Amino acid sequence: MTFTPQEIQRLTDTSFFLNKATITTKIRQQLEQLHEVYQQELCQHSLLVPDQFSSEAFQFVKGEQLEHFPYQYLDYPRFYTRETKFAFRTLFWWGHHLIFSLILEGVHIRRYKENLFNRFSEIADRHVCLCLDNSLWEWKQGPGYTFEITRERKPEVAAVLANRPFFKLAMFIPFDDSVITSGNVDTKGLEALRSMLPVITQ
Repeated sequence: MTFTPQEIQRLTDTSFFLNKATITTKIRQQLEQLHEVYQQELCQHSLLVPDQFSSEAFQFVKGEQLEHFPYQYLDYPRFYTRETKFAFRTLFWWGHHLIFSLILEGVHIRRYKENLFNRFSEIADRHVCLCLDNSLWEWKQGPGYTFEITRERKPEVAAVLANRPFFKLAMFIPFDDSVITSGNVDTKGLEALRSMLPVITQ
C-alpha cells in the first residue's frame, strides 16, 4: 500500500500540528473562562437538580476521535449516572461547529418537559434546537438531527418529546461566525445558557 502525494504532503506538514497545539490551548482557555461565567450565572438561580448533585462538579475533556475529528468540551453543571443525566455541555468539535447543549434524563424529566412547555415563549425563537436523535451523544445539525424551536412549532416539539425518557437542547455556532472570530464566545455561551435555563429552574 502506498501513500498518495496529498498524504505525503500531510505527513511532512509540521505547521499543522504546531497550529493545532496553539488552537487547543486557546480552546481550553475559552472553556475555563466559560466555566467562570456559568458559575456566576447559576449561583443566581434555583435549579431543579437530581439528588446528590454538586454545584461544584465540572469536567474538561479533550479527545481526538469524535467521528474522526478532535474535540474539547466543558461539562458544567455536571451530573451523570446510568439512569440520570443533568449537564450543560460546551463542545468545540473540529471541522464542524461550537455547540452549547443541555442534556437531561432521569428522575425529573417530566418536570423538565412541563417547564419547557409552560415557559415555551421564553425559549422559542432564540436559535435553540431540539435534538432528534435517539442518542444523547449525537452532535450533528440539520434535517433529521435537529429541529429549531419556534413559537409555531410547539405541537411538533410536544409530539417529539411525548414518549422520550430524555431530551437534549442545543445551540450551534459555526466557526466562521463573528462571535468566534471576535472573541465573544463567553457572551454567546451565557446567552445560550440563559435561553435554556427556564427548563431546569424551579
